[in-house]
Amino acid sequence: MMRQYELVEKVKAYNPHTDEALLNRAYVYAMRAHGNQKRASGAPYISHPLEVAAILTDLKLDDATIVAALLHDTIEDTETTREEIDKLFGSQIGRLVEGLTKIQKLDLVSKKAAQAENLRKLLLAIADDVRVLLIKLADRLHNMRTLHHMAEAKRARIAEETLDIYAPLAGRMGMQDLREELEDLAFRHFSPDAYQAIIHRLEELSEKSEPVIERIEKELTQKLSASGIHASVKGRMKRAYSIWKKMERKSVSFEQLSDIFGFRVVVDRLEDCYATLGIVHTTWQVVPGRFKDYISTSKQNDYRSIHTTVVGPGKQRVELQIRTEEMDRIAEYGIAAHAIYKDGRALPLSSRDSVESNVYAWLRRTLETLSEGDSAEEFLEHTKLELFHDQVFCFTPKGQLITLPQNATPIDFAYAVHTNIGDTAVGAKVNGVLVPLVSTLRNGDEVEIVRAEGQTPPSAWEEIVVTGKARAAIRRATRAAVRKQYAGLGQKIIERAFERIGKEYTDQRLKAVLPRLARASLEDVLAAVGRGEMYSGDVVKAVYLDYREEQSAGAGANLAEGGWFGMKGGQGLVFKVPGSSEGDGGGELSRAIPIRGIGGDLPVQFSPNGGAVPGDRIIGILTPGIGITIYPIQSPALTAFDDEPERWLDVRWDIDERHPQRFPAQLNVTVINEPGALAQVAGVIGENDGNIDSMSLAGKTADYRDMVINLEVWDLKHLNSIISQLKTKSVISAVERVNG
Repeated sequence: MMRQYELVEKVKAYNPHTDEALLNRAYVYAMRAHGNQKRASGAPYISHPLEVAAILTDLKLDDATIVAALLHDTIEDTETTREEIDKLFGSQIGRLVEGLTKIQKLDLVSKKAAQAENLRKLLLAIADDVRVLLIKLADRLHNMRTLHHMAEAKRARIAEETLDIYAPLAGRMGMQDLREELEDLAFRHFSPDAYQAIIHRLEELSEKSEPVIERIEKELTQKLSASGIHASVKGRMKRAYSIWKKMERKSVSFEQLSDIFGFRVVVDRLEDCYATLGIVHTTWQVVPGRFKDYISTSKQNDYRSIHTTVVGPGKQRVELQIRTEEMDRIAEYGIAAHAIYKDGRALPLSSRDSVESNVYAWLRRTLETLSEGDSAEEFLEHTKLELFHDQVFCFTPKGQLITLPQNATPIDFAYAVHTNIGDTAVGAKVNGVLVPLVSTLRNGDEVEIVRAEGQTPPSAWEEIVVTGKARAAIRRATRAAVRKQYAGLGQKIIERAFERIGKEYTDQRLKAVLPRLARASLEDVLAAVGRGEMYSGDVVKAVYLDYREEQSAGAGANLAEGGWFGMKGGQGLVFKVPGSSEGDGGGELSRAIPIRGIGGDLPVQFSPNGGAVPGDRIIGILTPGIGITIYPIQSPALTAFDDEPERWLDVRWDIDERHPQRFPAQLNVTVINEPGALAQVAGVIGENDGNIDSMSLAGKTADYRDMVINLEVWDLKHLNSIISQLKTKSVISAVERVNG
C-alpha cells in the first residue's frame, strides 16, 4: 500500500514547490473521515484514495488535484459536507470533490437511468474543470486493478461500464495508455475465457518474437542514425483487448493476424518524422492502404502521429508510429499534458489555452445535447455513440474539415456542420456527383448538402445515421413535427368548441388561463387536446367559468332517428343522415375539420378494418396518443365509442385535386375454387386502376375460397366501379365492402 510520505515525495519530484502541509492535512482528514471503513479486499479504505492520488502523480498534476483525489469519496461515503471541504481546503477543491460525487437522491427506475444521470453530472463537472475527469479516471483505474476482490456479479457489470464509458472517455481525452490498461482490466473480467486464451497465445509468441523485435529496433535505429536522425525506437506486442477486438471486427483467427507487433519511433523535430517515414518506406515494403498521417490532420483528441505498416525483417508485418517527443507526451497523457509548470508551479488546467483544444470542442458539443433536454437514456446512447468511432475526414465545398465516424453518411455530415442543415437536407453531392443520402463517406470526400426549407427529416433516418448528434437531432425534429401536428389538431378542436357556444377563440384568452389547465404554454394545451389527453370542454370551462355543457343522446340513437343530430360531447360532432347532400348544412359543416389523408398537417389514420374513401360520410374518433381515426358513418365499430362522447369529432373531406392520393378500402371476395381465379380477381383490380396492398385467405371449402383484399382507390365512385366489374366475372360468387 502507498504511504503518505511516499506520495509527498512523488509530488515533490516534479513540483519542488508543492504545499506539503496541504497534502498532509488532506490525508489526515480523509483518514479520519473514512475511519474504520474497509475495502472489499479487507484493506483500510484510506488505501484507495492514496493509490488514486499516486496514479495522478504520474500525470504530474497540481496540488489541488492531488488533494481532491485524497478527499474524493468523503462527501459520498462519509458524513462530510461540501461546506466543510470548502471551509478547510477552499472552494476550488470543494468543487472538484463535489463533481466526483455520484447522484444518490434521485428516484430512478432503472440502473441505466441512474448510470446516465451520473454520467450527465460528471460531464457537467468536467466542463467546469477537466481535473474532475482525471481524478475520476484514476479512481476507476484503481478500482479495476482491485476488481478481483468484488463479487462476481458486480465484476461483470463494472467491467462492462468501463468498456462502455470510461475507457473510451479516456481515449477521447487522448490518454491512450490509461485507456488500454482500463480495456485490458475490464476484458479480463468481462470475458475471462477469451482473455486467458489470448494471453496464453501472446506468451507463446513473445518467446519466439523477442529476437525479432530486438533486431528491428537495432536495425531501424542504426539506419536513422546514419541519416543524422536521433530517434528512440521501442517495440512491443499489442494488448489482449486490442487483438480480441480486431479478431471480432475482421472475423479472423489469432493466426491470421499479421500486425501484432507495434513500434514507436520518437524523434526530435517535426521534419524528422517525414524523413524517418522516407527511410522506412525505402528500406522495407509498404503494406498498401495502411498509411495514415495524423500530423497533417490530427485526431479529435489532439493525437498527432504518422502510422504506417511495412513488411520488415523475416517477412514479419509490423506497424510503426512516428512522432516527436511533444506528440508522444500528448499521446500518453492526453489532456493532462496541457498542465504546464512554470517556476515549479502548476498552472490550473481550467485556465490553460487547452480550453480551445479539440477535446474541449467535443465536450461543448456533448453539453449542447445535455441542454436540449433529451431523456437520460437517450443522452447515454448519444454519448456512447460519440465515444466509439474511428475517423473519416471530409470537407465542405469551402474547405472546412469535418471529422466523422467510419460509415458516416451525408446526413451525419450535414448535422455535423449545423443542425439546421441536417434538418433541411434533401440530397447530397459527393465530389460533385449526386449520391443518395444513405451513401457511405470516405476519407477526403468533398460533400455538398442540397437543402429545401420547410423540410422535416424522416424518422427512418434515425436508423441510418451513425453519429449521436445526428440521431438526437432527428429525434427532436420528429417529435417537434408530431407535436406541431397535434397542436394544429388541438387548435381546430378548441376553435370549434368556442364557436359552438357562440364565443370567439383567441390565443390571449387561452394564455390567461394556463395555470388553471396546469400547462406551461399555449402549445402544451393545444397538443394535449390534439392527443386526446385534455377534453376541449375543460378548456372552454377554464376560460368561461359559468359555461355549462349540454350533451345529447348517443350516436347510435341519432342515426336511427334521422334528421340533423345534436352536438356529440364537447368535440363538436355535427353530421347528417345517410342520403342527405354533403353540401347541405351551411355553417355547421363549414366548422368540420378538413381531412385530406395520411401525411398532411394533422395526425390522421383510417379505420384498420375497412378504411374510408372520399364520398363516404365520415366520423372522426380522437384516440389519445395517435390522433384522429376516420370511420365511414355506417361502420359498426362506432358503437364502441357511444359512451365516450368527448372523443367524437366533426370531420369532412377536403380533397386537393392538384395532388390526388389513394385511400384504403377492404373487400371480402368469395371465388370458385378453380385454377386462375386469383389471377382474374387481381386482373380486374389492376385493369381498373386499383392498387392491391395485401391479400389473405379468410376461409375455404371444397368449392369456394373466401379472400380479404386490402386495396387503395381514389374515391367511392372508383371503389364501386371495381366492385361492379368484379361481380361480372363468373368465377366470383360474391363481393362486399367491409365497413369496419
